[in-house]
Amino acid sequence: MAALTPTDDDAAAVPSSRDPRQGLWPLLVVHAGLFAGGAVVLSLDPPAQGWGVLVVVAAYVVALLLTTRATGRASGGADLHALAGFLVLVSLFQVLPDWVLADVVGTLAFPDRGGPRFDDVIPLAMMLMWVAPLFIALSLSGGSAARAALLAGLVFAGAEVLAPTLGLWEPVGDTTRIVGVAVYVVPAEVALGWAAATAFALVRHRPLAVRAGAALAVSTFYLGALVLAHFVIDVADWTVTT
Repeated sequence: MAALTPTDDDAAAVPSSRDPRQGLWPLLVVHAGLFAGGAVVLSLDPPAQGWGVLVVVAAYVVALLLTTRATGRASGGADLHALAGFLVLVSLFQVLPDWVLADVVGTLAFPDRGGPRFDDVIPLAMMLMWVAPLFIALSLSGGSAARAALLAGLVFAGAEVLAPTLGLWEPVGDTTRIVGVAVYVVPAEVALGWAAATAFALVRHRPLAVRAGAALAVSTFYLGALVLAHFVIDVADWTVTT
């Protein structure tokens, strides 16, 4: 098998199946189930809503792993199963950047809609909520880290617009906003898409410990991108004094 390490932005970050039509419908069903289940639980009142969100995202992750494994055996698209597994690791660590923004930087808040929370700051469900948007962006990227970055920016921008209305999270503090979205998070989420695709290409055949380390590195990179973007857009006044 040829080496899979990317050599430029368009390197093979997420190899696609030889026949992209095979295994497509089961994946569409899984994601339709996520959106349908999400619509139902978000219509509930707290605390049932928070518990419902946790159950739905957990069920989605299990269904995604099982479906990508099954369709991989049938269609040769086993890379999607490896991608899903890696993104679960990334999502588990993604609670840390969110936690820092909410509890240290003070630019993000998670309304208490019920269910378990870390330090009464961030819902436990956030540990799995990153899988779906990242999987959509990376699986559609056609093997390009640059396209993964662009798609991640589009997917996450949509999520940022909807989240406050749905009561999932909301920007707070003194941040520049467009249509309710804190501007600094968008370039950071573009960077997240690129980092996740690049890291996956480098470690997808490596042992679990290496993949977990790469997932933590992706989340750490994302946190740095968030803080830097917040500083550049919202904090620095760019004056020169003598």
